[in-house]
Amino acid sequence: MGFRHRGEAGRQLGVRLKEWASDQGVRQPLVLALPRGGVPVAAEAAQALGVPLDVLVARKIGLPGRPETGIGAIVGEDPPLFDRRALEMLGLSEDRLVGEVARERAELRRRALLYRGDRPTPDIEDRAVIVVDDGLATGATARAALRHLSRQGPARLLLAVPVGAPETVAEMRSEADDIVCLQQPPDFRAVGFWYDDFEQVSDEEVIETLNEVSGPTSDRPEG
Repeated sequence: MGFRHRGEAGRQLGVRLKEWASDQGVRQPLVLALPRGGVPVAAEAAQALGVPLDVLVARKIGLPGRPETGIGAIVGEDPPLFDRRALEMLGLSEDRLVGEVARERAELRRRALLYRGDRPTPDIEDRAVIVVDDGLATGATARAALRHLSRQGPARLLLAVPVGAPETVAEMRSEADDIVCLQQPPDFRAVGFWYDDFEQVSDEEVIETLNEVSGPTSDRPEG
């Protein structure tokens, strides 16, 4: 089990997504990557589907002093979405996390400007949208992204990941119309555990990939 790198995972995911699109009668879906790690995965999937690639920047909100431990996430200018159970267990209030939210909001805006420039965000109303990341651990960023998109009226909303924690995949089924997850190992541990090469993706790689794979997003093909 597992993948050599994100590119291989994306190619395998692309095969499954082509089957999904054919089975569901979906033509020309919009593929949105969650940067940075989701971009090389989504690029392969978008190429397999023959559609453009775009990004939706989301940021994890971490514990004070332990930023790697996600307890929430933000997308765009939406209010932060917190894991209420985690906050209660840790004895934390939203007021205690104002600083973390502000820092992540600033980084989100920086990345959105860097990755998109003056390129308009795609109109997703009545379109089939596939959200892609490199894995699903707590699901904080994916949940925030899906709720952000669902308010915009997509025809269908799919979450696609190469690997995910089984309990998180089950929880996320209420957030999307469909979920495609290639592997759900019972001993999940962490996303990076299932990749031989899980090097951090750089801003430069994201921009280069988007320039290679992205295309016009103003068209509104049937979804």
